[in-house]
Amino acid sequence: MQNIRKALILSGLCITTLFSGLAVAQAYPSKTITIVVPTAPGGANDAMARIIAQGLSQKMGQPVIVENKPGANGAIASEFVARALPDGHTILFGYIATHGINPALQRLKYDPIADFEPIGMVANSPTLLVATNSLPVNNAKELVALLKAKPDSISYASAGKGTAPHLAAELFQINTGTQMLHVPYKGSAPAIVDTIGGTTQVMFPSLFSAYPQVTGGKLKALGIAGDKRSTVLPNVPTLKEQGIQNMNVTQWYALFAPAKTPKPIITRINKELNLTLNDKGNEKKIEDQGAEVETGTPEQLKNLVQKEVTRWKKLVDSAKITAD
Repeated sequence: MQNIRKALILSGLCITTLFSGLAVAQAYPSKTITIVVPTAPGGANDAMARIIAQGLSQKMGQPVIVENKPGANGAIASEFVARALPDGHTILFGYIATHGINPALQRLKYDPIADFEPIGMVANSPTLLVATNSLPVNNAKELVALLKAKPDSISYASAGKGTAPHLAAELFQINTGTQMLHVPYKGSAPAIVDTIGGTTQVMFPSLFSAYPQVTGGKLKALGIAGDKRSTVLPNVPTLKEQGIQNMNVTQWYALFAPAKTPKPIITRINKELNLTLNDKGNEKKIEDQGAEVETGTPEQLKNLVQKEVTRWKKLVDSAKITAD
């Protein structure tokens, strides 16, 4: 009799939890949803977030807006969202820096795993090795040969110390036994401008950031730092094809909610996000800027973050890289 009573109590609790979850999902969203972007307006992250916001607005029944909170390589925006109410109305447009690189370089006021609920992937963009048009090389192999013949004669630009373009360049030097001079900038845009002008000669931006300049003939694409060629630049070989190993540096973009956001809300956003990304019009908008749409589950995103945190910490420690 006692076992039957326990079973009935447990059943009642399960039913209550189920209906509670359904109620949360049905009530959500109850107001404007804000996607917090860790970069300034006009950049690659901002452009993609606005595509997502427009798509979600049409599906969620409430306005979805973008709020830019740049600074500290994405840490300011990430901390803001980590401390927000876990009700699904404030979400983060995170990327490789906020949930992969920053934990290895900064004393963060947020934990990229414990303080967030992963929602889902948005897209990925491989890192692209580019050079100013005046540099007498046409591929990565020729660049390596030039660097070995004239060590420290070439400078590379980055979006700042500790950013993905910086770490990609460090990884390239380790894997090729070469040396270049690092010139950090405050963001990808000025770094790309100076590489076009020849102030710096080489850069490792995301394909998303450099795509217009490459297709417009302002920069030379020497190679893709990924396991496969990009569908938007199919004629550019990977660094692996050119004999340079361990150079898979994919800059990824994803949505995150504060920790303890109810699962039904995460499930709802993930569903609408994937529908938005699977829309052919939105997919083309993202591809036109040099990125490739990538959908998935919250669990898949969680696994990615865990792997990225481990990977970049290993590189930062071995190369003794600091963000100062």
